Amino acid sequence: MPLIDVSFVPLVPDATLRALAELLPDIVSRAVECPEEPYVPPLQPGDVEIRFRERGPLDVVGLPVVIEVHSKWFESRARDRQERADRIHAEVTAQTELTDFGVYLRLPVAAWAQGE
Repeated sequence: MPLIDVSFVPLVPDATLRALAELLPDIVSRAVECPEEPYVPPLQPGDVEIRFRERGPLDVVGLPVVIEVHSKWFESRARDRQERADRIHAEVTAQTELTDFGVYLRLPVAAWAQGE
């Protein structure tokens, strides 16, 4: 279950943010799928959570958009995590107008519980 945080500067167009909201669940799910957590579409509630945060005046900004992905650590994911981050970046580049952005993939040791 990936958690996705998207931070952005105020000048990023609303249409770009809406495109990210629509595209990221599938892009990220495919990029982080592994034998322990396979990607089985269609996504269900709780499969992916996305949070958008506009940067404030005190934030130090390097890139206009940063996509931070948190997905549970599994050895199979950790082995090729750079390729997975690169895949997310390439897919976002191909499917949106974004060019100047970063992707940060975190694989923490974690657990997830959810009610129905």
